[in-house]
Amino acid sequence: MDALFYVVPCLILAGVLFVGYRVTRRSGEIRAAWNSGLTAEGRCLRTFTTTHGGGNDTSVHTTLHHVYEFTARDGRVVRFEEEGGPATTVEGDIVTVHYTEGTRIVATARRPSRAGLAASTVGVLAILGVVAAICVGFMITYDMSSELPFGDDTTDTGESVIIEGS
Repeated sequence: MDALFYVVPCLILAGVLFVGYRVTRRSGEIRAAWNSGLTAEGRCLRTFTTTHGGGNDTSVHTTLHHVYEFTARDGRVVRFEEEGGPATTVEGDIVTVHYTEGTRIVATARRPSRAGLAASTVGVLAILGVVAAICVGFMITYDMSSELPFGDDTTDTGESVIIEGS
């Protein structure tokens, strides 16, 4: 039964590490696209939303997605999906796409905002760090509490001890 108090926090820690990796990786990809200096005229092909939550009187979270297409400098037609773009961008709109060259093209239609990207990345990583610290603190506290003696012989029995002396 004690293993449960270690397995669950470890699974949460694994999830936190995975999300942290994904957030850091995507932030680096967007920064690389902005820093590459390569831009192209792209077109919004489609917009759609996804929703999460809403069960048992919980709040509903809606995410806006855009599907863009552009032609890279080497002539390849690239189509990509991006979450969280402006709600004013609709199907058929022309946008500026920032992208990287190479075998795997990374692209974004977001306007360059290095400070905003850094702030959002640091904010998410800070929240994940708090969750990780809570998990580690819980495991340490549980481990320390399981080592405490609960039935030692130092309890007061109510007997008095008379000390004779000077």
